[in-house]
Amino acid sequence: MKTILLSTAMLITMAATAQTTPHATPPAKQVSPHDGHTFTLGQHDFLLDGKPFQIISGEMHPARIPRPYWRQRIRMAKAMGCNTIAAYVFWNYLETSKGHFDFTTESRDIAAFIRIAQQEGMYVLLRPGPYVCAEWDFGGLPDYLLSIPGIKVRCSDPRYLEAVHRYVTALSAQVSPLLVTRGGPILMVQVENEYGSYGNDKSYLETLRKWWVASGINVPFYTADGAAPAMLEAGNIDGAAIGLDPGVSKNDFAQAEKRNPNVPSFSSETYPGWLTHWGEKWATTDTVGILGEVQFLLDSKRSFNLYVIHGGTNFGFSAGANSGGKGFEPDVTSYDYDAPVDEQGRATPKYMALRRLIGSYVGALPDVPAPIPVTTVPEFTPKVWTSIWDVLPKPVFEVQPQPFESLSQNQGLMLYTTHLVGHHNGRLTLTDLHDYATVYLDGQYVGYLDRREGKRSIELPKTDNPQPYLEILVEGMGHINFAQELIDPKGITERATLSGMTLMNWEVYPLPLNPAFMNAVRAKAKPTGQHRGIFFRGSFNMDSTADTYLDLSHYQKGVVWVNGHNLGRYWNIGPQQHLYCPAPWLKKGANEVIIFDQLQTDPAPVSGVTTLQ
Repeated sequence: MKTILLSTAMLITMAATAQTTPHATPPAKQVSPHDGHTFTLGQHDFLLDGKPFQIISGEMHPARIPRPYWRQRIRMAKAMGCNTIAAYVFWNYLETSKGHFDFTTESRDIAAFIRIAQQEGMYVLLRPGPYVCAEWDFGGLPDYLLSIPGIKVRCSDPRYLEAVHRYVTALSAQVSPLLVTRGGPILMVQVENEYGSYGNDKSYLETLRKWWVASGINVPFYTADGAAPAMLEAGNIDGAAIGLDPGVSKNDFAQAEKRNPNVPSFSSETYPGWLTHWGEKWATTDTVGILGEVQFLLDSKRSFNLYVIHGGTNFGFSAGANSGGKGFEPDVTSYDYDAPVDEQGRATPKYMALRRLIGSYVGALPDVPAPIPVTTVPEFTPKVWTSIWDVLPKPVFEVQPQPFESLSQNQGLMLYTTHLVGHHNGRLTLTDLHDYATVYLDGQYVGYLDRREGKRSIELPKTDNPQPYLEILVEGMGHINFAQELIDPKGITERATLSGMTLMNWEVYPLPLNPAFMNAVRAKAKPTGQHRGIFFRGSFNMDSTADTYLDLSHYQKGVVWVNGHNLGRYWNIGPQQHLYCPAPWLKKGANEVIIFDQLQTDPAPVSGVTTLQ
């Protein structure tokens, strides 16, 4: 491998002159995983067939990418100079209900994704959790765990471990034939994820490794943690390679060597981009900075994984949330991440700069794949279809409000209703609100509450009704996916009080907005009452299909479906107003659009645009 010293000025020039237009280069030598490979941990190096091997990995998540686009995204990583794909596996995407695993529908066939990577000459780093973070709902853990009173996750709680064992067994059956030791492309498997940032139950980590081995996983393991002594001590297990999130300096790698000098370390997450929450500006990162970090890794012959080379989309209700210094911080629908390959699969200037840099070390690279077509859609205006109040199921009686999970619901909405006895007006307080609510009194909209703003109380006005009727429509905005507040049930989690009096005797309506619920929604000529919470329905025509972004900037807060596919959430606080709609979900002729908006009362135009911003 050549060592090329680039000055900061040269890196700036490389970043500034990078073009998104693909340019032809001679084909690269194909990496062809085959029977007979060995992959082992040397003292300082990863060893492929006994020889030092530098992993240059780009991360992407099959669950966030429409299956027909898997191959194109993998080819994009290869054309940037990667020889490996890292992939998180989201447990809750696969175990669709307790004990039922789906490895076939939508983007769930993880084995097929791995086989495509192998066909494209790429190795694989498998990141199966069971906890993964990833800005994904509940960090990938199944939400049914939240219905178990007092459960502790990411530790040796036997109720948690019972579920984990079921997952390890099911996933291993899918991936163990694809290990490099059996002719597949999987080089290593990660144990847990950034555990040193959460806990110190080393017996739990050892249990995970033991179960993976017992289920047929016979490749090396690694852990991934921040480059700090406490995190590495708590998160790494003896004999596992040490991943650093990130490893960007000599000091970072010195910390890994102090933890265990007898195994190789690598940058398991080098960040070319960053995440974005609702209400923020789009996160961006400096191209010059990432070029400098990658050059350091290439010069020092350190293996690394770019998190992420391509982010994809949090379709449906899969986006998670953080609970940092600002409080509750729900993630936007797009997982574009300011990554080298954007949400729609296109090469960015950052991609071209990294391609030039990596190519200068590894040699000729394949041509950049042609962009996937993207198109506009002429403006159309959906019509009022029905309201959430006209599609209510039978209620469940509860003395005091319970969270979603107590009724086996993990996403969507829940309507809590009661007649006021005693206090008829005053300060209504929800303890606690998870996460957003609209409040109605006698059918009239009073206002909203928002956990993100720390707003969980509102003044109820006086009314002449001797038994005022209170309705609270609560939306779950994604379960927390990082740090100490992972136990994050949705809805009203404890109680509702009015002027200090606890309100009793509720009728509760589960409204999951899942496919079964949506398939039962029917039109109503004129929605009843003065409530908000309206479904709008319309369509647009296409002569030929191509990707597009639906522009929801004329709506306020809700969810949109196209031909039955849930594109995800939108919210007028921004920054996201355009939702990605991939061509495989579209068809020639009429395409149905359904919008549910919690605040909008009147129809407004929608169009298709070609970019996220």
